[in-house]
Amino acid sequence: MMRKLLKKPGRLMSVLMLGVASLLPWAQSQAAHDIRGITPQGGVFNLYAFPFNMNLPEGTSLHMWGFGDMNAGAGATHPEGNGYALPQYPAPTLIVTEGENVTINMTNYGVPQPVSIVITGHQVTASGGAPGLVTNSSIGGAQVTYSFTAGSPGTYIYHSLDGANPGLHAEMGLQGVMIVRPSDGSRSAYGTGTGTDYEQENLYLMTEIDPDIHIQMEKGHFAHFTNADRYAKVWFINGRVFPDVFQGDYNTLFPNQPYESLVMAHPGDRVLVRNVNAGHDPHPMHYHGENLRLIGRDGKMLSTDGLTSNLGRSDNTLNSAPKQSIDALWTWTGKDLNWDIYGHDTAHVCVDNDGDGFGEVENGSTYDHEYCPDHGKALSDLVTLPGVADLSLGGWWSGSPFLGDTGDLPPGEGGLNPFGGYFLVWHSHAEKELTTFDIFPGGSLGSVVVLPPGTPIN
Repeated sequence: MMRKLLKKPGRLMSVLMLGVASLLPWAQSQAAHDIRGITPQGGVFNLYAFPFNMNLPEGTSLHMWGFGDMNAGAGATHPEGNGYALPQYPAPTLIVTEGENVTINMTNYGVPQPVSIVITGHQVTASGGAPGLVTNSSIGGAQVTYSFTAGSPGTYIYHSLDGANPGLHAEMGLQGVMIVRPSDGSRSAYGTGTGTDYEQENLYLMTEIDPDIHIQMEKGHFAHFTNADRYAKVWFINGRVFPDVFQGDYNTLFPNQPYESLVMAHPGDRVLVRNVNAGHDPHPMHYHGENLRLIGRDGKMLSTDGLTSNLGRSDNTLNSAPKQSIDALWTWTGKDLNWDIYGHDTAHVCVDNDGDGFGEVENGSTYDHEYCPDHGKALSDLVTLPGVADLSLGGWWSGSPFLGDTGDLPPGEGGLNPFGGYFLVWHSHAEKELTTFDIFPGGSLGSVVVLPPGTPIN
C-alpha cells in the first residue's frame, strides 16, 4: 500500500492519507521488502524466448527479444506477479536456495536466432536442443534443459550466448538475474553470523541499449551488429528509465517491464542493494544519503576468513564493470546532522540505554533509531528556510524539512509524499546516463525514500 501511495498525485490524497498515518502507532511491526521474481516449481523453471516491443516514456518503442515465464507466475515471490507470463525486460529474476537442484527448461518460440542460457558462476549440464557455442534452441526448435546445483549465496547474471556476435543477445534483452539465498533461511545475504543481515532488499540492475541495433534486428539485418559500431543512447534500472522507475511492480502501463526500482527504508534499516551491471558498458552508480558497505562480488562474500564479510570497503559510488554483480548494505542513520529530524514534535523523547547513540522505542524513545545527540537541536539555528514563494516545488516535497511531517503547499503541488519521507537520489554518475535520447531527466535516475519509523513497507 505504501508504495502505491507515494505515486498517487493530488493534494487531497495526501491530506486523507495523513489522517490515516496519524492513527498508526510508531512502534508497529515494520514490514519488509524483498526483490520480486519467481521461484522454481518442483525445482523447475520453464522459460520461453519471444520478441516484443517495449515502450519508453517519450512515446517511442524498442524491438526486443526476451525471456518469459511459461508457468505464468505460479512461483512468483509476490502476489502481484501471479498470472504474469509475458516476455520481459529484464528476464524473470530467478530466486533459488543454496544447494538446491535446479532445472531450467527453455524453448525458443520466436527469436530469429538460436537462444541459449549461461549462468555465471555455475557448472551447468545441458540436454536437448542443438549444439552451438552453448546448447541452444532455434526458433520453433526443441526444448533445452539446463541442470545445475545452486552454488554459494549471492547474486548472479544469466543470459543467452550464441551466434557470430555473442553480445547481440544481451543487447536485445535476453538477460536477467539469479539470486541464491542461504540454505539456513536467514534474512541475510550470505548466511547467519556473516554480518550480512538486512531488513529491506532491492535490485539495481543496470543495462543500456543502442536503439539503432534494435531497428536493424527488427528488419532482420542480423549481420549489421558489431560491437565496434555500438553506441548506447538509453540507460535502464531494472528495465525502466526515469520516471517509469517509480511506478509499481507489474504495472499495466509497462506490460513487458514488470520491475520497479523505488527503494524504501526506515531510519536504521539495513538495505541490501544487489547492484548488477548486465550491460556492455561500465556504470558508476552513486548512492546518496550514506555510504554503502560492500559485502560481496560476483556471488562471493568479501571475507578474509570465509566466515564474515569483513573485506569490503565503504563507498558511495560503485563503478561496476560489465557482467559484474556487487552486493552492498546501505543504512540511513541521520547521525551528526546537528539538528533534530523530528523537530516538529517538541514532546518526543530520545532514550539511549545501550550507548550506541541511538534511541530505541523499547527503552522509552518516541521514535526508533533517532540519533540522541541531535535531539532537541533546532534547524533554525543552522539555516533560515525560504518561503514557499521562493521555492520550485517538486511532487515529493512534503512541505516540511522534518521526517514524518508535512506543511502547507500551494494548490496542485506535492501529493506524492503523504508520510513526510526523505527522498534521496540514487543515480548514475555518468551524466549522459541520466538522459533518454538526450532528454533530461531520464535514464538511470532512481531514488530511495527514508520513511518515518512504523510506516508500512510492502
